[in-house]
Amino acid sequence: MSTNENRAEATNEYIRRTFGGLASPIDDQLDTLMPRAIAAGLPDIAVSADVGRLLMLLASLASREPGAGRGVEVGALGGYSALWIARGLGPRGRLITIEPEPAHARFARTEFERAGMADRIELREDTGLNHLPKLLTELSPESLDFVFFDAIKHEYLDYARLALPLLRPGGLLVADNCLGGGSSWWITDAPGTHPSRDGVVRFNDWISRPESGFLAAIVTNREGLVVARKLAPGDTLSP
Repeated sequence: MSTNENRAEATNEYIRRTFGGLASPIDDQLDTLMPRAIAAGLPDIAVSADVGRLLMLLASLASREPGAGRGVEVGALGGYSALWIARGLGPRGRLITIEPEPAHARFARTEFERAGMADRIELREDTGLNHLPKLLTELSPESLDFVFFDAIKHEYLDYARLALPLLRPGGLLVADNCLGGGSSWWITDAPGTHPSRDGVVRFNDWISRPESGFLAAIVTNREGLVVARKLAPGDTLSP
């Protein structure tokens, strides 16, 4: 491993160690959630603790009414990221999380109960592409403060376009794995080598342009987190 690679891994380990936890009664439950999920047969692909803490911070900043934010997550897996987001949305906040796999959904619901957050997180068993259009008819336009994607990467652009009318101006859209997917693919791989890589490139290229309706940047924690603020009509990026 080169010096730069050693430095990068050491930096990531420092980030995980320093920004991966938060003193709270449910920390022990969060700390043990993914080991229990893996033992139950779920894949080991959840966000890291430092990314979870960042999601919590962003959800709290996005909430128009402090302590009562509204959010949607596409891709619940075992419920780890949903618990972080629900913390950020606050005690009167509400999160809808979408998960198509029944075994994953059962595990996540148990974790929400264990954390005392079953009344704040509602899990919908469905795919993102199927359920987001339903939310367009169920929720009021511009009623969401926060949206998070961590599901099928080549569908991110479709998710974003469907979620855009639901997100309020000033609200945040956050997407995980926007630089890579572990050892399977990375953003610098050649086009056509992996559908997730190509899908994320399409999403990144779209959301990085002002005509998408967002002001976006990327955070390099773990495998890349796009953070995008929905622009209000008349917002300008020029001084």
